[in-house]
Amino acid sequence: MEMEIVVPDEVPVMTLPNLAFFPQALLPLHIFEPRYQEMLRDVLATNRLFAVAGLNPKATSDQFEPLHRIATIGIVRACQGNDDGTSNLLIQGLARVEVQAIMGEHPYRRIRIKTLASQPGAKTDENLRLRTSLARLITTKQRLGGTVSGEFTRFLKTVEDPEIFADLAAFNICEDPRLKQKLLETLDVHKRLELLNRHLRAEVDTLKLRKKLQGDLPDDRILAN
Repeated sequence: MEMEIVVPDEVPVMTLPNLAFFPQALLPLHIFEPRYQEMLRDVLATNRLFAVAGLNPKATSDQFEPLHRIATIGIVRACQGNDDGTSNLLIQGLARVEVQAIMGEHPYRRIRIKTLASQPGAKTDENLRLRTSLARLITTKQRLGGTVSGEFTRFLKTVEDPEIFADLAAFNICEDPRLKQKLLETLDVHKRLELLNRHLRAEVDTLKLRKKLQGDLPDDRILAN
């Protein structure tokens, strides 16, 4: 049995462009920058925890690597060091956090955080209904040739909890970084499921229209139709 993980008030953080990391999701990382190599050595020697935050392209301050206010703290599940000093690791998301302050930048950035909890936003049966609807849309997107692997679609079918389902779907299927960050910041599970359903329904409708216009032509000759 795993011991309960205690999330500290201050953690190191990686800031990455075009990325929103979610609880329960698995994120492979290649660590090569000296500051992050040092960070990794420190977290492996202690609690194996650090946060991953997306770079905020709309930030108006002159802050170095401005980050989004909502991020995710994760735990290093596996790590392999390489002969050149780099490392390949797998981090699993644990919880949403609010970045309350930057505590320091050297030798790597450290932030003070507050753990955030999601709220159902609706009755259980209503969220389960939206989870089922979302699962069908994901299956349809995969069948229509969307960027969804059959293996992941089958795995998602085993995830019954609507909140976990929504977070894994958002991280692995949503391709719009801005929408992903919005989903990360949405603490209401019902609203999160509704946002994902609308997004996937629009994608499925686009794929259906493409199939209709394409007819029997292969993908590389669609412009000939």
